Amino acid sequence: MTQSDSIVIIPTYNEKENIEKIIRAVFHLQKVFHILVIDDGSPDGTAAIVRHLMETEFADRLFIIERSGKLGLGTAYIAGFKWALQRAYEYVFEMDADFSHDPADLPRLYAATHDEGNDVAVGSRYISGVNVVNWPMGRVLMSYFASKYVQIVTGIKVNDTTAGFVCYRRRVLETIPLDEVRFKGYGFQIEMKFTAYKIGFKIKEVPVIFVNRREGTSKMSGGIFGEAFFGVMRLRLDGWFRKYPKIPRRS
Repeated sequence: MTQSDSIVIIPTYNEKENIEKIIRAVFHLQKVFHILVIDDGSPDGTAAIVRHLMETEFADRLFIIERSGKLGLGTAYIAGFKWALQRAYEYVFEMDADFSHDPADLPRLYAATHDEGNDVAVGSRYISGVNVVNWPMGRVLMSYFASKYVQIVTGIKVNDTTAGFVCYRRRVLETIPLDEVRFKGYGFQIEMKFTAYKIGFKIKEVPVIFVNRREGTSKMSGGIFGEAFFGVMRLRLDGWFRKYPKIPRRS
């Protein structure tokens, strides 16, 4: 079996145009990564493509969890985190299937944690200006000001709080009570970063360029942004009254 200390979790729903390409792009990198696909019952055959690649080429480093329907981005990642923690992975990545996150940036997120000693590395669109390509201006502004809103309300020192391109060290996911994470949409991304910040983990933003998908259909919706917007107030209240876990001592 090809060994790796890193697993890339990729949630999918109807990504047949992208899934094989993104898998091959990750496996083409010089550093060895494993991939876990979390498919929510894609009717377009996404899971079948992954299973075929597992059976014919990548049995030792490509894995899949198939779920019965669209259960939410947050629950997909929680399932992936738990799967990774049952195994020996030290670095757990979140990444989209549609090439909005460049696989070539994975080693940079890895270096920010493995080499530089940070606990969380965020692939940030907003740490060095606004690095977004092919998004409508209204969506860019909504995303940018949503992150600024989160910063103001919560006090978190992260510019891109809704970013979905992230590397977590194992001990972060072992410390955060995953079963208590409430949000299912993009509020999940905010909640995970906020919780890591409140616990005291070191978070590093790594500048990346976000490119809007070229193939397939976006899964964004107004409800996703609504959850994130109103959920921030609840996170702020939690920050005042909730008792957060302590960072475990390094062994």
